[in-house]
Amino acid sequence: MTTTGTTRSAVALQQSERVAVARLHALLELLPAALDQQLAPAGLTSFEFTLLEALAEADHHRLRLSALAARTNATLPRLSRVVTGLQRKGLVDRVPCEQDARATNAVLTAAGTAAYADARPLHDRAVRTMILDGLDGDDVDRLADLTLAVLRRLDPGRRLDVTATCSADPAPRP
Repeated sequence: MTTTGTTRSAVALQQSERVAVARLHALLELLPAALDQQLAPAGLTSFEFTLLEALAEADHHRLRLSALAARTNATLPRLSRVVTGLQRKGLVDRVPCEQDARATNAVLTAAGTAAYADARPLHDRAVRTMILDGLDGDDVDRLADLTLAVLRRLDPGRRLDVTATCSADPAPRP
């Protein structure tokens, strides 16, 4: 017995659990690079695309950097580096937040809107080909439910917007 009152065997993963976690880990490692490759013709990475998408969907195409970090599941330092790169490309501007002088907003530029629109079909085709093809509607719903369940365990305080509500989340079921 351990100090928590559980036996070592009760904590050890079963073979099926190990396989599931290994497959999830492989998916998390391979998917971003595969999406990056498909978005390369648009000159964007998958993370840059996600950031542009968040801004495109936001009111007035603007979000506080902290909100954008939460929406894209990024740390503020990573987000800041990527926003700087997108600024250099002319796709995003940084502007002071009118409601809070201490905060900064990222704003999608006209060029950013065009880049997002150009990349959207590449992204959609890649996601359909790599993930959704071969899944029926019930499989897609199960995938959404399973990933949301894991996200809620990882983020019980729901500080990340994607675990609470996200434009891509399925409508709540009655």
